[in-house]
Amino acid sequence: MPPPSLSSSAGQSKSSAPPEKAGEDAAWLDRFHQGDRRTLEDCYRRHFATVERATRGVLARDEAETVIHEVFSRLVGAPELRRSFRGGAFSAWIATVGRNLAIDYRRRAGREVSLGASDAPAADTTSGGWQDAADARLLVERFRREHLEPKWEGVFETRFLQQLPQRDAARRLGINRTTLAYREVRIRRALRRFLLDGPQNKGTRP
Repeated sequence: MPPPSLSSSAGQSKSSAPPEKAGEDAAWLDRFHQGDRRTLEDCYRRHFATVERATRGVLARDEAETVIHEVFSRLVGAPELRRSFRGGAFSAWIATVGRNLAIDYRRRAGREVSLGASDAPAADTTSGGWQDAADARLLVERFRREHLEPKWEGVFETRFLQQLPQRDAARRLGINRTTLAYREVRIRRALRRFLLDGPQNKGTRP
């Protein structure tokens, strides 16, 4: 899967490319830490395949693509992540970032599957099983009501509750996969905060 173009790279100076050991190029490292647009675009273009290989070792294709987008979104939007690279082989560093996010994604997905399964009829008819299912359904509804943007409802339903592949979900919702992946990342962040903070907290939109 080739990386989509962020912008035209015609006439782009080779100086924006990360050297074999970027930490040995102080000027490049400074531009990278500052979030220089051309430098980050070149990182995306040159290392998309690196992150793809790292994530595909952990996740299926659709999920890996979501994580790849998140890696580069964080690279652009999180100065602290860029500053955590202090030198050495850039490809090894960004592969590690991608793999760690993929592992985190897989762990979160396991929790979300359990949460989403609450919409299915409960097979356990014992009082404890019925109560657990009822509590889970209430948790889902509270998240939807207090933490989920209305425009993301379709993504939550198709991806988190119905567990459709990204392509099928995007087709059903009539949106492109890039839009779906962006909304999915935002929902996952909101859901993670909701699950970690506990139901006692007041609802906040992502």
